[in-house]
This record gives sequence, structure tokens and C-alpha cells, in this order.
Amino acid sequence: RGEVAFGTIDTFMVWRLSGGKAHVTDVSNASRTLMMNLETLDWDKELLDHLDVPAEILPDIRPSSEVYAETAGLDFLPDGIPIAGMAGDQQAALFGQACFDSGEGKCTYGTGAFLLVNTGTAPVPSRNGLLTTVAWQLGEQTHYALEGSAFIAGAAVQWLRDGLGIIKSSSEIEQLAASVPDSGGVVFVPALTGLGAPHWNAEARGVIAGLTRGTTAAHLARATLEGIALQIHDLVAAMNEDRGAALHTFKVDGGAAANNLLMQMQSDLRTVPVVRPRSVETTALGAAMLAGLAVGFWKGLEEIREAWSMDRRFTPQLDERRKQEMLRKWRDVINKT
Repeated sequence: RGEVAFGTIDTFMVWRLSGGKAHVTDVSNASRTLMMNLETLDWDKELLDHLDVPAEILPDIRPSSEVYAETAGLDFLPDGIPIAGMAGDQQAALFGQACFDSGEGKCTYGTGAFLLVNTGTAPVPSRNGLLTTVAWQLGEQTHYALEGSAFIAGAAVQWLRDGLGIIKSSSEIEQLAASVPDSGGVVFVPALTGLGAPHWNAEARGVIAGLTRGTTAAHLARATLEGIALQIHDLVAAMNEDRGAALHTFKVDGGAAANNLLMQMQSDLRTVPVVRPRSVETTALGAAMLAGLAVGFWKGLEEIREAWSMDRRFTPQLDERRKQEMLRKWRDVINKT
């Protein structure tokens, strides 16, 4: 009867803020429904028919930066404020990191870890279990990305705190892990809820290998940070293979990006510089930038790129022999999960 409208959370927010005048989503959010055609940037009729979803209930798909509507009928905001800028959380973080060119990528370290790499203006299908997605659309130009996620990153540190009582707060892990030169042969695969990309094994379980009577809490702490970094190493390797080229920019954000030891490990394992911005809340920053472009606060991408500011750059320091030994042990253990 025309009484039902469907959308993602961004659709709902714009609908409510506009007083029901705009039923829209953007290309990055629409791509996550698995019902949008990545090339036409419209709802895919074959998929809709297969899923028995009527096109009439779906929102209009729009670019990621434009004025969609204005506020209306709200008791906490005046009418007439532009509602502008829309993107999925990881795409917004990629934009907030000013990763505007192909080969530029970012990793967000939170409870899990999420790696996105800009692949340019054409979608790149993955042969390694990664997600091909729209990054954003500005005007008529669309950028795409490859995404991979590790289910457990910061959550492994939380487990050391809450499950084992090795640390009292998450911030303590860096100092504890840095108190030993290596993990003492301990390898921790933090598959506490299965393994995400590129392994995709929901039945996998966490493994701690290499324990001896000499193993200390510090060794476990260091192995935990190494386990996080090694998961991201595997994601980057998969992305490089899919793209046929190495990632040349690796920016980081999220709460765990403040851990200097973890960031150094990440640089050592990938043999590329890891760059941390002054503001690690890049998801919110990216959303604000998309909105600002739409209303003319920023004039273009170069102005945004110039506004991006670096806090610290981590360069590789681990010798190749030790790196390869770490990777060999990691592969041996991960095959047993």
C-alpha cells in the first residue's frame, strides 16, 4: 500500500532530520546491502528479484557529498540547516585520512581491525576473500576500495585484562610488552571469535603456542600485540596480490593506534612506513569533510589533503631474517587453528 520504506541507518537519520522529505542513501552505504550493482551504482534488478525485495521501498542512491535536504520540523534544531555528506564508517575513515589516490590505505584499530585501500575509479574483484566496495562518489566520479577485517584486535588486549588479569588497564600493555625484547617464542593467534579475512574460518579458535616455564606475562603481552599486527600483515598481503601492486601509503587510526610498540611492529612486518595522524578520530572527521565539501567549507580535495596533519611516522627496523622467522611461526600456528 506504499506505507513501508526501507533503508540503512543513514537513510533513517536523513528521513527524520528532514521531516520525512528525503528518502536517500549514498553509494558507500548502499554497496553494503549487497543489493547495489557496483558498476551502475543502482539497485540491481536481478538481485532484488532473487531476494524478493520491491525496488519501490528502497531509498534513492546518491553521491557521498551533496546537500540531500534541510532540517524540518525538529524541536531541537531550527529548520533550514543543510543535511550534507554521507558515508559508511570505514569509508569515512579512509576519506578522513585523505587517502584519495589508488594505493593509499588506512587501518582502523578498535575492538577489531579494518583495513581499506583505495583502488581507484574501477572496482577490483578479490580472489583472496576481501570485500570489493564503493569508497565514495564525488559528483560523477566514483572511487572504489578493497576491505578486509580482523575480528579481534583491541579485544585481545581486553581479554588479557578481563579474562586473565595480566594487566589492569589496556594502556598498560605497551610498557609490559616492551619490557622484553621478543615474545620468547610465544605465538598468539587471537581467533577468539573465529578468523576474518583473508582466512574466513568461523570455526577457528584462539591458539597460544610456544609456552615454556620461562614464559612471563610480558611475553604473552608482546605475543598479543604481534598477533594483531600479523593479522593485518595477512590482510595487506592479500590486498597487494589482488591489486597487483604494493600498498604505498599505510595510515592508522582508532584507539589502539596510540600504541607505539604495536605501530612499530606493524611497520616492521610490512616493511613500509606506518603513519599516524594527529587526530585518530578519522571516521567522524571524514564525515565532516564530506559535508563540508558539499556546502563549500572546503573547496576541494587538495585543501583537505593539506589540512591532514601527521603525528608520527614509524619506519621498519626489524631485520629480514627475524621477520621471516616470525612469519613462518605464525603460518605454522594459524594452520592449526
